[in-house]
Amino acid sequence: MQINFTGKTVAVTGGANGIGNAAGHAFAEAGAKVFLLDLEKENPQAAAERMGGAARGISIDVRRRESIESAFAEMGAVDVVAVNAGIAPMAAIEDTTEELWKRMLDVNLTGAFYTVQAAARRMKERRAGAIVLTASTNSYDGEASLIAYNASKSGILGILHTAANELGPYGVRVNAVCPGLIHTRLTEPYYDQPEALREYFRHIPMGRGGSPEEVANAILFLASPAASFITGAALLVDGGQMACKYSLWSETTAEFRKDHWQMK
Repeated sequence: MQINFTGKTVAVTGGANGIGNAAGHAFAEAGAKVFLLDLEKENPQAAAERMGGAARGISIDVRRRESIESAFAEMGAVDVVAVNAGIAPMAAIEDTTEELWKRMLDVNLTGAFYTVQAAARRMKERRAGAIVLTASTNSYDGEASLIAYNASKSGILGILHTAANELGPYGVRVNAVCPGLIHTRLTEPYYDQPEALREYFRHIPMGRGGSPEEVANAILFLASPAASFITGAALLVDGGQMACKYSLWSETTAEFRKDHWQMK
């Protein structure tokens, strides 16, 4: 089944880089008019220009409700909203400052709520629309040194379930993707440590991390008519990580090649 968004308008928060940018490209390639929403310092307009005439950039700060409302007013009717903006600084529990905790929740959770709220008001009136949130495998597990991030991404599932419940009667679907370790600017420090990757990827059945494009494809599917009877779902995009309990990869039967495991 070919996914076609011709004639549709799509907004992507955190759209200037990483998963959000890959999603913007995927929607544009499928025919959509795309708005990339991101901080002014990330230069969303330049990111949009690199995509050609199908995209525009708008500078926003998801922590500010008025900033999001202004962007929605500028975009007009939006058919799909990908709620992707997020940050992920690391700190142990005892080193997690009040400032770090508040900033993480302001961006990752409150920003997502403001965006969903703005989209919901408009989509309910039109009796149509699709919202896709970027959650995480960390919505489920307790990865060390990420207590604020984990809390924010767990909260995304609360937004997901509540919004799907409330908006379903109005023809609005709400779903989420839950990426594992994806190679983006945020995770670049991980990918600079081959030995750390070797151990981390032992617990992933596919033996590697993912690409932003692989997550973007999942977002595109959930936003499309191909997922017309799917709402309230959290789709894992993690190479099987959350299905794995014990280490799978061993030097006895496989070898680690730079950034992935491969059977001998």
